Amino acid sequence: MNETLVCVVGNVATQPVCRELSTGSSARFRLAVTSRYWDREKSEWTDGHTNFFTVWARRTLAANVASSVSLGDPVVVQGRLKVRSEQRDGQSWVSADVDAVAIGHDLSRGTSAFRRTPRGEAAVTAPSQPEPNWETPPGSRPVTEAEPRLEPAGVT
Repeated sequence: MNETLVCVVGNVATQPVCRELSTGSSARFRLAVTSRYWDREKSEWTDGHTNFFTVWARRTLAANVASSVSLGDPVVVQGRLKVRSEQRDGQSWVSADVDAVAIGHDLSRGTSAFRRTPRGEAAVTAPSQPEPNWETPPGSRPVTEAEPRLEPAGVT
């Protein structure tokens, strides 16, 4: 319940590796996230520290990562952060993993072509639905007290 959800923007640092396990597909890759800041003295952008995360994807997400993500791609990853510390050969090691819920290309740095993956028989038999109207009608009213509101977790 009290998991740390993160959204991380960076570059794929290793080629994604996908494996078929008894529990389903699993894919992983390393993500490099480098902070950038404006250096006033030099009047230029400067790279800061680089953090590395191991990104894990499961099931359908893993299969889609294997066919869509390559080394060097700019991506956005959303998921649960897991920080582990361990002792190896007398040294302390700390690693940060992201159990991904969603992964996509960072469209602020390039373009991408989306292809929906088929869902088997369910996709064939599902009735087509019209595209919803996403436009807000002119003169729309604000939310009233009778309508439900979304509140942040823990607020009562």
